[in-house]
Amino acid sequence: MFQQLKDYLQKRITVTDEQFELISRDIKVKVIEKNQLLVAPGEINSKGYFVTEGLLRCYSIDSKAKVNIIQFAPENWWMSERNSLFNEPSDFYIDAVERTTVLQIPKNYFDDAAKNIPCFADLNYTMLNNSIRFMQKRINMLLSATAEERYLDFIKLYPNLTLRVPQWMIASYLGITPESLSRVRKDLAHKHFKV
Repeated sequence: MFQQLKDYLQKRITVTDEQFELISRDIKVKVIEKNQLLVAPGEINSKGYFVTEGLLRCYSIDSKAKVNIIQFAPENWWMSERNSLFNEPSDFYIDAVERTTVLQIPKNYFDDAAKNIPCFADLNYTMLNNSIRFMQKRINMLLSATAEERYLDFIKLYPNLTLRVPQWMIASYLGITPESLSRVRKDLAHKHFKV
């Protein structure tokens, strides 16, 4: 599991074995059972998570009991509740869609790692900017893209999730009903598999 994080980091920055060992001392392995909550609204959880196996989701539940999925985190993705990282009560739930193993990352991991490996600051900056860019694109897609365009974007972003995630969760992420998603899939199949 630690090797997976090491490989992830080494694809992005130069990290020696000794440096990785030094910056990994406070990381803990955690197994989350399917449907088990990591974070709930109102809680403060100052940890981040690197998924080594399985799948997490971040979501809210509105006043009509509708689930609104914000993000999925499959293998080699990071997940955290940003409010909690800054000691504010969470606005979101984070749970496991399937049995999931994560590396539990302490709040100050990137800052502490940057003291030992200066290029870690650049990695943190890049990851934060990528997260902002992802959220901006996601908001724009929800506001202006068709259901079909959103679904195709979902497949591009999460290529292996369509077989791992129930259709209602994909529909929730896309901001459409499961019935609308069925129509989109049927229309796409018809367009691409005409004889």
